[in-house]
Amino acid sequence: MINLLTNNWDAFITGFGWTILSSILALFFSLIIGSLVAILEVLPNKFLRIIGKIYVEIFRNIPLLVITMFFYLVVPLYVVKINGFTAGTIGLTIYTSAFIAETVRAGINSVDVGQMEAARSQGMTFWQSMRYIVLPQAFKLVIPPLGNQFVNLVKNSSILAFVAGFDLMYQGNAIASQTFDTINTYLIVGLFYLIITMPISYYMQYLERKLA
Repeated sequence: MINLLTNNWDAFITGFGWTILSSILALFFSLIIGSLVAILEVLPNKFLRIIGKIYVEIFRNIPLLVITMFFYLVVPLYVVKINGFTAGTIGLTIYTSAFIAETVRAGINSVDVGQMEAARSQGMTFWQSMRYIVLPQAFKLVIPPLGNQFVNLVKNSSILAFVAGFDLMYQGNAIASQTFDTINTYLIVGLFYLIITMPISYYMQYLERKLA
């Protein structure tokens, strides 16, 4: 295993870097999109609530691979040319945002309705009340499930391997096909994924204890 790692160090590190970059981008944008969709789902306006619900139900129930292949094959054909990394990251973002939306919505609904009423009675608008009063409490309540979503996002980033995204799994597949040492190759790939996911998991646990 050591020889395999040292002989293919550059490829593993390249894939590791692309995986981290895709995960960070998808995490950032899926958190923003998911939070906005969650707010749509709790708005007084019924039409906007339906839009939010449709978004969640569609992208939560379509396989990630299908979403990714749509952006990799269909979008470049009819809309704009994008590479595999971009297509994979967009697919990962949209897919994850649907799950984050449901997590955040559950957190918003867990906040006592009197918090919103008190904020509105003080002259705050709905969006001000949501931003300064409700959302901070909601995010505090949903730290554990959000942490799980972040870890799942990193693991799901392996979808980039299907669209030539040059990620860790893509590099692992290439090395395995060249060396025929599949067991050690994928053991190394798994260790690299653990290097990313374990700190996230422990940090979310620390954050949960700190905010308890």
